[in-house]
Amino acid sequence: MTDSQPKKLFSYRKFWAHRFGSAPELPMTRAEMDELGWDSCDIIIVTGDAYIDHPSFGMAVTGRLLESQGFRVGIIAQPDWNDLSSLTALGKPNLFFGVTAGNMDSLVNNYTADRKIRNDDAYTPHAIAGKRPDRAVIVYSQKLREAFDNSTIVIGGIEASLRRIAHFDYWSDKIRHSILFDAQADMLLYGNAERALVDLAHRLAGNEDIKQITDIRGTSFLLDEIPAAWSVINSTQLDTPGEIEKVVSPYEEIVECDKSSSSEVKVDFKLKKQILDRTNTVIKIPSYEQVSSSKPLYAHTSRVFHLETNPGNARALVQAHGKQLVWLNPPPVPLETDELDQVFELPYARQPHSSYGDARIPAWEMIRHSINIMRGCFGGCTFCSITEHEGRIIQSRSEGSIIREIETIRDTDPHFKGHISDVGGPTANMYRMQCKSKEIEQSCRRLSCVYPGICKNMNTDHGPLIKLYQHARQLKGIKRIHVASGLRYDLAVESPEYIKELVAHHVGGYLKIAPEHSEQGPLSKMMKPGIGSYDKFKKLFDKFSKEAGKEQYLIPYFISAHPGTTDTDMMNLAIWLKQNNFRLDQVQAFIPTPLAIASAMYHTGKNPLKKVNHRSEKVRVINKPEQRTLHKAFLRYHDPENWPLLRDALKNMGRSDLIGNGKNHLIPAWQPTKPNDDNKHSGQKKRQYSKNTAFNKKSRTSEQKRRHSFQKKN
Repeated sequence: MTDSQPKKLFSYRKFWAHRFGSAPELPMTRAEMDELGWDSCDIIIVTGDAYIDHPSFGMAVTGRLLESQGFRVGIIAQPDWNDLSSLTALGKPNLFFGVTAGNMDSLVNNYTADRKIRNDDAYTPHAIAGKRPDRAVIVYSQKLREAFDNSTIVIGGIEASLRRIAHFDYWSDKIRHSILFDAQADMLLYGNAERALVDLAHRLAGNEDIKQITDIRGTSFLLDEIPAAWSVINSTQLDTPGEIEKVVSPYEEIVECDKSSSSEVKVDFKLKKQILDRTNTVIKIPSYEQVSSSKPLYAHTSRVFHLETNPGNARALVQAHGKQLVWLNPPPVPLETDELDQVFELPYARQPHSSYGDARIPAWEMIRHSINIMRGCFGGCTFCSITEHEGRIIQSRSEGSIIREIETIRDTDPHFKGHISDVGGPTANMYRMQCKSKEIEQSCRRLSCVYPGICKNMNTDHGPLIKLYQHARQLKGIKRIHVASGLRYDLAVESPEYIKELVAHHVGGYLKIAPEHSEQGPLSKMMKPGIGSYDKFKKLFDKFSKEAGKEQYLIPYFISAHPGTTDTDMMNLAIWLKQNNFRLDQVQAFIPTPLAIASAMYHTGKNPLKKVNHRSEKVRVINKPEQRTLHKAFLRYHDPENWPLLRDALKNMGRSDLIGNGKNHLIPAWQPTKPNDDNKHSGQKKRQYSKNTAFNKKSRTSEQKRRHSFQKKN
């Protein structure tokens, strides 16, 4: 049984080692430990990233949080997994090893969406590729077990979080076990794990056996059998899959969102009100063996899994893997504002570890002068992994805490020139937004608060964010506050005053937004708003830019090859791009990340947004390389290298009318003799990209968080 009213994060009695105080930087060598007067570490964090002591990096947050609780924390960053001495450099910790792949899934750093080896790694000094293994959590954990057979190993971070149950793995193209099995770990912490981490550390310090610690929210572990005290519900009782003729609907809302709204979600993700105590009830989902052999059962499992993601009403899940059980406790209770403030105001050095010298680390350079103001996302986009990891409930910092961080950057960083590069998070404009009713929030079963329209119970007030922007840009020594995080434009149009503040003061010529597509078919599978919302936003963006006397442009992001997308959809998107004078440099190909709803669509051809049975909707899947190449080619219709492929495709589609040399044609009938020389036969001067060109810029938010990994071998 888990506690729905957790202990405050910083209310624990500190462990005895707090007398050592705060380290200038957490040690990475024995010599550094000696300087601090440590004979051993209580906890050692092993990470696939370079150690950067900054609150945007998971190992730093974990380390400094544990340090604040009185524990001695060491860091082993990017160890050589082929050399055990690299993993034993700090000795054996008194409590446990914490293992993470890093800020991103290990294999995204190694492979592209087309499963090609990357030639750089933004989280490594000098951006050198190959400094972390494929499936880093598994490799590090197994090597630690080899070096310290009886050590306690706790895994976490996004790689572990998104693999906490049996999942479809795009990179091996099969269903894989829960990562707990392959990693040989004692426990998995998922999501924003601060509460679980602190509670676990103190209980282990109190000599509790980790095998007996089964009541912490946001944790997963292996069991031999379901405890006798628990009531078991088979998931098929909640949503019967397979070839059935008639099923009595078991669905009934517990507490409903406002039904008067025309934007009420039509998907039937509603569960029967249970007589059983929810806190002592576990849902048994199909086993690893079952979901491996049955695609409908996998889609069903995805559907049930996503129902149990609201911390207010989620129940425990259990999944058999052979003779063992993977037990998944309900998600962690989100941090309160004061707790989140304290996490972000721990004594970070706010720079890479000194051992790296002047080495360039791109990920650090990108966020060095940026501010993270919130966590989570209630958008519910089916392709995105933010919800599965950070949750739908927005956790916001206070304005005071954010202002203090800006002042710290201003006053302590010698390289700061007055420009804050970003004030945002997973989504730039969800700050302080939450359900108007705590009761409704805790009982709601919706997967999105903004699809197919904004729920009337959602507070969309941008006032606190406007106030924050105004306060921040008026600070002494601050020349510009930029907003670089992705913007939810369907929320922004609810507040024209926000858009006015944004475009007048916080856009440096270009603003990134993500319509993802123009066509309703793929948008409905993404759970994204129609292109009409983009048009409304653009109208206001242009209006307020003109009023501010600025020439500014939107940079749209689109996804190719998403489940539910036809060739015609991509053709229509290409036409829309040309009509709107967009020439994309960056193309985001759909990547089926573990546990995402769209990944279940990709693997099964079923739609888990609706009831899964033999009559359920079939989803078109773009899984062949030539199909994915064609869809990417449509997004880059302007690239001469794509013209031969597009000509053949358009002819086969019966759309030869789009081939020609007029302004209304999509691609020309001629082919340049040299690559990218699209003017050789036009008799015109070389054309330049329009000012609406989407440039190849990296983002530290949802674009990074939804990219994931690959492995050549199991």
